[in-house]
This record gives sequence, structure tokens and C-alpha cells, in this order.
Amino acid sequence: MLNVLRSWFQSLFADEEAVYLLFLLLAGFAVVLLFGNMLAPLLASIVLAYLMQGLVTALNRRRVPAALSVGVVFALFLSALVVTLVVLLPMVWRQTALLVRDQLPHVFHNTETWLRGLPARYPEIISMEQVDTLVGTAQRELAQFGQAVLTLSLSSIPNLVQILVFLVLVPLLVFFLLKDREQIIAWVMGFLPARRRVLGHVWKEMDGQIANYVRGKALEILIVGTVTYIAFLLLDVNYTALLAVLVGLSVVVPYIGATLVTLPVAAVAYVQFGWGGDLALVMVVYGVIQFLDGNILVPLLFSEAVNLHPVAIITAILFFGGIWGLWGVFFAIPLATLLKAVLNAWPRANDPWLEDAAGD
Repeated sequence: MLNVLRSWFQSLFADEEAVYLLFLLLAGFAVVLLFGNMLAPLLASIVLAYLMQGLVTALNRRRVPAALSVGVVFALFLSALVVTLVVLLPMVWRQTALLVRDQLPHVFHNTETWLRGLPARYPEIISMEQVDTLVGTAQRELAQFGQAVLTLSLSSIPNLVQILVFLVLVPLLVFFLLKDREQIIAWVMGFLPARRRVLGHVWKEMDGQIANYVRGKALEILIVGTVTYIAFLLLDVNYTALLAVLVGLSVVVPYIGATLVTLPVAAVAYVQFGWGGDLALVMVVYGVIQFLDGNILVPLLFSEAVNLHPVAIITAILFFGGIWGLWGVFFAIPLATLLKAVLNAWPRANDPWLEDAAGD
């Protein structure tokens, strides 16, 4: 048994670069797990700068000076941030408050009426005591949810302070990460070993796939959300901005997000229009948007970005979402891609890279 373990260990760590790679991965996960909340502004800034670096590079290729490219891209970023904070978020918040105050009680009343009629029709399956228990639990949950949405307690003040810190630090960090990108990368490279074939292979695969994924996902959210907003606005659906944001964000979670967001879209349309042609039209338009997103937009944006099996994607969403919550869900596919790249590049005892290294 010990010989088997020793042989397996030697095959996995036959090259010193495997040790470096394992150390970097463990250190990275440890930093995120232990200091994730503290370093959240920096991590968010790195993601945003990475997202916008493609546009800076595109402007540089068109012979736009580096300083001007960074300035233009950063100005676009600030403009988008201001529009989101001043226009989009207040609109979504107002519609969320209206939905909780006006629509949810109506939906709950209709659902309660339907539930209380079930014992008379199916006495062998459900009893009135079970219905009373279910309704009582739902009433308590609805009251707590409504209070959380419609009121801001004193306990939320630290969260507001944290948001203000984010609003100040993140734009500042994004600017310097874009402006001094080369110097920062050179400084980080100084801590890595001189021979880094495995690390270079992993970085090359990750840089292309994750860059395309993050930028493509941001573009997909924008396109799907905008199209949904315009379509629902033309159909005169209530809470258009809120539903558009939900539908746009649903693309972050493949396969699962679209299924979950179907429920609020159907509920809002049903409460507003009732059973009939208008409800069917809203759901058909929503279905068309989801179909075009999955069969046209996603292949165009991610044709070369991610090559993962659906089972691997869902497993990554469940695992990383359970560890890091919403951020884990968003970065589940990039993290799964990282794991795939590491497994593909991991040096083994019969790897040609080791023979080349020995020859060097």
C-alpha cells in the first residue's frame, strides 16, 4: 500500500513546477476563504479591470495611445456606474417595494383560497390541518420578507457604510489596475520561479477562456436584460425594470437561472392579465428571448470560451455557490475552467515537458 501511494505521489509531483502550482492554488483559495470579505474591493476591482482590459487592448491596436485608451475606458466605466446607481437601482428598488406591498398579498390570497379548496376535493391526500399549517408558515415568511424589503433597520447601517467604501475604493483601484497593469504583472512575476512552463500553459489557457467568458457574460447580461425590458415595456407588463434585471441576471446561472426566473415572470403576468391571451403572449415572448439567448447569443459569445459538460457546470455551480454564495455562482464556470486547465497541464512522470527540462 505504501509503495502504491509513494508511486502515485511521485507521478503527481514528478516536477517541481507541480509543487509550485499546488502551492499557488492552495494559497489562492486560502486567501479568498480567510480574507475574502476584507479584500472584496480589491477582488472586485481585479475582475472589473480584467473585464475592461479587452477594450483597452482593442483601442491600442487601433493606435490609440495607452493613456488615452485607459482614460476612455475608465470614463465609460464611471458613466455606466453612475447610470446604474442613479437610474437603474432606484427604479428596481421602487418596483420591488411595490411588488412586495401590492402584488404579493394578492398572490398569497389567491393561493390560500386555492389551497383551502383542496381538502374538499382530495380529502384522502390533504387535510385542512395541513393547509392551516402551510398557510400559517407562509404568512410568517411573507411578513418577514416584506419587513426586510420595505424597511431599513439600524443593523443595516454597517452594510451601507461598506457599500460607500466600495463605491470609493473600487473605481480608484480599477483605474490604477488599468493604468499600471504591466508594472503590477511584472511585480507579481518576480515572485514566481524562473522556469514556469506549467504555469505558463495554465495561464495561457485560462487567460483566453476566462477573459472571453467574463466579457461575454457581461455582454450577455446587458443584451438579454435590455431586450427583455423593451419587450415587456411594449407589452405593458408591470415591474418591467425589475423583471428585466432578473432575466438578465438569470443568465449567470446556466440551466437553473432561466427556470427560476420563469416563476416571477409568470406570476406577475398572471396577476396583471389573468388567464388569457395576454398572459400567453407574455410567456411566448419570454420563451423566444430564452430560446434566442441559448441557441444564438450564447454560441456567438462563447463559441471558444468554455468547453465544459453540462454536468460539470451544474456541479461547479452547486459546489462554489455553496462555498462563496452569489460570487461563487458567478465565478463557478471560470473556476471549473481553472480546474480543467490545471488537470490538463499537470506534469506527470512520463510527460514530455519533464524530458525537455531534464535535457535543459
